[in-house]
Amino acid sequence: MSVAELSVDGTPASPDDLTHVALVNYGAYTSFRVEHGGVRGLDLHLARLEAEAVELFGEPVGDARLRDLIRGAVSGRDACWLRVSLFSPEIGPRTPEWIGPPKVMIAVSPPPPPLADSVRLQVQPYAREAAHLKHVATFGLIRARRAARRAGFDDALFADASGRVSEGSLWNIGFVRGDAVTWPQAPMLAGVAQALLQRGLEGVNLTAAAAPVQAEALGAFDSAFICNSATPACAVSAIDDHVLAIDPALIDRLRTAWASNPVQPI
Repeated sequence: MSVAELSVDGTPASPDDLTHVALVNYGAYTSFRVEHGGVRGLDLHLARLEAEAVELFGEPVGDARLRDLIRGAVSGRDACWLRVSLFSPEIGPRTPEWIGPPKVMIAVSPPPPPLADSVRLQVQPYAREAAHLKHVATFGLIRARRAARRAGFDDALFADASGRVSEGSLWNIGFVRGDAVTWPQAPMLAGVAQALLQRGLEGVNLTAAAAPVQAEALGAFDSAFICNSATPACAVSAIDDHVLAIDPALIDRLRTAWASNPVQPI
């Protein structure tokens, strides 16, 4: 893995900043690909950061400041990967009450490859804390993904105690029957890649709706796919012992739907 370039509020990250981030697991982030100097779904990523800032720190960063910091971090690169994180050295286990705009840490690295061409998933009973946030508390999801790998699967698919499917370790999931996509209805992170796909589905003659999906009822679907900012669409070949059809034409349609979203200038 390439070493990322780290900045905080537009200057190189200091040892104090890095020490705080390493020791205090309180914050949130978003991550995305920069291509041709812009970002698909940048409006959604900025809205996510602002909502996270208000909920976790009490005040927004400001759209204009976020754009300035992102432009500075990109530094004329045509393509790269950015992780934009929010944190505050004023907040810790003994001092949780601080309110104010958070610091912005940006990590710049080469664009990562897609997660996979296809994946086998293991259903695990788990739900992320404050699932609507893309927060930095990743212990549970990494533990789940590790357990799935050790059991011979590629990744973990989360479900609640009643078997209702939500999301995966690093991605959202969609289920397909005919020309209809079903997004699971459960507490989860509203993914930007999921939203970009949703915006483009009509253009590839697919429809979509959200509905509860039970892990025991996967036979109602023809296929499934996962998506995140690095992986617009990846086929699911199996969930536990239930085999799903891999439809390359469907994956191509989904990728076309994602790519129909223009690159937004920073």
